[in-house]
Amino acid sequence: MDFDHDTLVAFSKSWGLFYLMGFFICVIIYAFWPSNRKRFTRAKTSILSGEDKPWR
Repeated sequence: MDFDHDTLVAFSKSWGLFYLMGFFICVIIYAFWPSNRKRFTRAKTSILSGEDKPWR
């Protein structure tokens, strides 16, 4: 079985596209999953809580 450069490029482009689309969909589902809301809210406000002066 002999693959030339063009065949490998076409294969990697098509499957790479499907891989990135699947990864994007998984990230969006994770970000908007209802049980993660508390975690993201805590991360959003954690920079403001606890200290009111510069760190030294």
